[in-house]
Amino acid sequence: MLPALVLVLAIVVFPALYMVWVSTRRVSEFGVDRGSAGLDNYRQVLDFEAIGHVLLNTVVWVVGVVTVTVLISLALAQLLHQAFPGRRLVRLAVIVPWAASVVMTSTIFVYGLDPFYGVMNRLLVDLHVLREPYGFTQRPVSAFLVAMGIAIFVSLPFTTYTVLAGLAAVPDEVLEAAQVDGASRWQAYRQVVLPLLRPAIAVSSIINIINVFNSLPILRTITGSLPGYDADTTTTLTFKFIQADRQIGTASALSVVNFALVLVVIGVYLRVVRPMRED
Repeated sequence: MLPALVLVLAIVVFPALYMVWVSTRRVSEFGVDRGSAGLDNYRQVLDFEAIGHVLLNTVVWVVGVVTVTVLISLALAQLLHQAFPGRRLVRLAVIVPWAASVVMTSTIFVYGLDPFYGVMNRLLVDLHVLREPYGFTQRPVSAFLVAMGIAIFVSLPFTTYTVLAGLAAVPDEVLEAAQVDGASRWQAYRQVVLPLLRPAIAVSSIINIINVFNSLPILRTITGSLPGYDADTTTTLTFKFIQADRQIGTASALSVVNFALVLVVIGVYLRVVRPMRED
């Protein structure tokens, strides 16, 4: 256990503690420590004029992406669990968004949705979905929604395969017993399969919450060129504090807040879902 413990201390515990320490320091834009700042960095975060809107964006971002991802993954996993010709190829195709670079995937959507030369925009016009090309990535709301769609797209493979593994562990005898008792396919799925999938759904949801909450590449690629903070989450705001304003202490304080929020969300989720509960 010692090598694993050392690795955890080196790459998890130490950076987290150092982040907390930096959040209480007055650090110049050149990285010079000018002494203790107490809780001033946290006060700057709370006094930031757009923090309320950014927090709301973060909630919408995490809840929306994780919820839609889990719902679609449940349907995909159920489909891929069935036997049909070419199932192996379809399963391999589902992995592609997960294997590809997130920045590359986001960049494809940026160029594809460009109102002047984007092939996706042109396709929507040709299909009469749009009357004229629309600047999806040039407006905060639409750009934020596009980023959410990409986040769902790249989160589906992991979640789908986790649920698929849970489906493979469901005993056939249990489903046969439900059919003998007169349960319909929907009743058997809702009352038998879903409770057995609770651990798989919980694991995939927790990992997705952490990944989506801390996701920077997608939002940075899609909304990074937009002025203001209308399409920002707490993660992208942290990046702006560092890159644009060189507010290292404030960025560290917001990172600590992010870390605390993630722990609270996961704690509440585990308390409500109770994945290991015996029915």
